This record gives sequence, C-alpha cells and structure tokens, in this order.
Amino acid sequence: MGGGQRRKATYADLEAVPPHLVAELVDGELYTSPRPATPHALAHGALHHELYGPFHLGRGGPGGWLLLFEPELHLGEDVLVPDIAGWRRERMPVMPEVVGLTLAPDWVCEVLSPSTAVLDREKKMKVYAREGVRHLWLVDPLRQAMEVYGLDGGHWEPLGTHTAQAHVHAEPFTPLRLELGLLWQR
Repeated sequence: MGGGQRRKATYADLEAVPPHLVAELVDGELYTSPRPATPHALAHGALHHELYGPFHLGRGGPGGWLLLFEPELHLGEDVLVPDIAGWRRERMPVMPEVVGLTLAPDWVCEVLSPSTAVLDREKKMKVYAREGVRHLWLVDPLRQAMEVYGLDGGHWEPLGTHTAQAHVHAEPFTPLRLELGLLWQR
C-alpha cells in the first residue's frame, strides 16, 4: 500500500497469532500481548474466585450472573478479550457454545499490566462504552488499586478508586464485601 496507509487487520490475522499470546482487534489494528506476569495472574484468579460462587453459582450470594474468564468478545468489528466479563442471566440465560460472544457484557474487568494498560484504558474502554457495557473495573495489581466505573450517557463516570487492603462494595456486585488485599496476597 502506498502513502503510508496500513491494511486493516482481520480475524484471519488474529487467528494466525501464536497461542502463547493474547490477540485482540481494536479499531482495525491487531494487538498482541504475552501471558501476564504473576501479580496480574494472581489478582485475576482471586477476583474471579471471589465473584464466581456468590454471583455465578448463587452460593452465599444472590446469583443471577454468568461470569467468564477471558471470553472472546466480537463487538462490531472489534474483537476484545477482557480478563473477566459478566452478563446478567436475564440477558443471557444460557451460555452459547461459540468461540466469540456478540452480546456485550453487563460488566467487564480488566486487570492492568504495564504492557496492556494504555490499550485497556483508552481504546478498549471506548469500545465497551460504545457497546453499552454498564460497569467496568480496572484492577492494577502493581499499584494495588481498583477503579470502578459506571456508564452514564455513553461515557464512563468514575465511581471510586479503592486501594491496598480496602473492603469494597462495588457496583454491580454491591452485596459482596470484597477484600482487596486478597487480590495482592502472595
């Protein structure tokens, strides 16, 4: 191509990425990132564990959610892989047997890594807002912080930043008293 124009990345480009990398398509660009380092993996796993029983299974909590670990989301022309995503059961009563989900989640959590933080905070947040995701959490294990956002009129409204060992009741999972220290515990 001449004139410095880049070819728009396709799903075939994404499929050609080696399996040890996470691949996403955002705004026509292919982004790849290595599997996360241990602080990211620990926070990711601990958070999923804390939410899964009470919200996905209804054990010790209200249930009513379908929570998935690293689902592939096909949102328009974008293909995103959030760390955790959740759908209210009234919107997705049964999980479809597909590779890529086209129904935008109700809640997304991105666990930030130095290599992905800019993509997560800028481009992916815009896609989630465009698709009507109602709730977003950004978890930063290096800063030991969790930022909570709610969608308001198509824009993200910060609802709070919680740090260190705080105990948090965060939307949309307010019945849970989340002990943030569990996410950083080594």
